Amino acid sequence: MIRVLLVDDQALLRSGFRALLDVEEDIEVVAEAADGREGVALARRHLPDIALIDIQMPVLDGIAATRLIAADPALARVHVVILTNYGLDEHVFHALRAGAAGFLVKDIEPEDFLHAVRVAARGDVLLAPSITRRLIDRYVAEPRHLRAPNGLRELTTREREAVVLVAQGLSNDEIAARMVISPLTAKTHINRAMAKLHARDRAQLVVVAYESGLVAPRHD
Repeated sequence: MIRVLLVDDQALLRSGFRALLDVEEDIEVVAEAADGREGVALARRHLPDIALIDIQMPVLDGIAATRLIAADPALARVHVVILTNYGLDEHVFHALRAGAAGFLVKDIEPEDFLHAVRVAARGDVLLAPSITRRLIDRYVAEPRHLRAPNGLRELTTREREAVVLVAQGLSNDEIAARMVISPLTAKTHINRAMAKLHARDRAQLVVVAYESGLVAPRHD
């Protein structure tokens, strides 16, 4: 069962998401919050698999709430997914840097929303990869962001290749096919790279890949 926490100051929006989620046999909404501070408290109380958090809220915004959740070892298994009205918003990138696993635009189609929740729950692939790549291209390309983490030198050739493919938005199965290895081996390469680069999840792995220069921003 996938346990979901909804955090948004718009009651109508929360009701809409709950209505979609409640009819699914494998998904359960465990709590709702109207601001970030309450959301963090409920995350600690219920330990959901997914925390859907609005980026702009009163009391404590989504970025600050994400940072608190990501910094709490007791919430290490909580995947934060940011909700935003705009696909290319600098605040969304800051949320990814704070520890969000990905983001969704609020006008997403219902079937895509449900699929995204399930994908986020298993931590398999960065949400909305095409939009996220453009977002990262826009903000990580600035020189002030670039840095090379020490762990980058520790990556094997295959781990580097896997990280590059993750940054392109590929799933484990797609990475396995590209590298001509099994999905389990692909996942092992990715997990080892995450450990060496101290990335909380695949979203942060993508950020590190771009910030370090391992992957070059596209300008198409």
